[in-house]
Amino acid sequence: MLAEMMRLIRERDLCVLATVEGDRPYCSLMAYASDPEGSELYLATLRATRKYRNLAANPAVSLLIDTRETRPREEALALTIEGECRVIEEPEHRAAAGRRLAAAHPHLASLLDKPDTAILAVRPRRLLLLKGVHEAHYAELHPPPP
Repeated sequence: MLAEMMRLIRERDLCVLATVEGDRPYCSLMAYASDPEGSELYLATLRATRKYRNLAANPAVSLLIDTRETRPREEALALTIEGECRVIEEPEHRAAAGRRLAAAHPHLASLLDKPDTAILAVRPRRLLLLKGVHEAHYAELHPPPP
């Protein structure tokens, strides 16, 4: 089932990003791209946004990726990802992530060109795949250190 989860990450390109502001959740619809394995997801945002402030204060995130527009509701897949988000500062890594985002989302070109745009990387830690309304599968990746 892990292979199906990772395939869904690689094949989709839109997610809902949930951040935390104090003790309250905050959601944003985001375009994303992943590395070839699906083990890192890349997003872009301006540093002046609420989501960026939330991430600076608390890097814990949840992402929701689903197939509701491509499958009948009763067959839809919904993947919840728990992970940690960080700003990519390393120039080569940032450039590579930016190229993946630009290739997947040409409409993001003006955002990616702005000097105050942060390119973010989310490394999944836990995955929950719901198939329809009754079938659930869980996987843990990159467990936090003890």
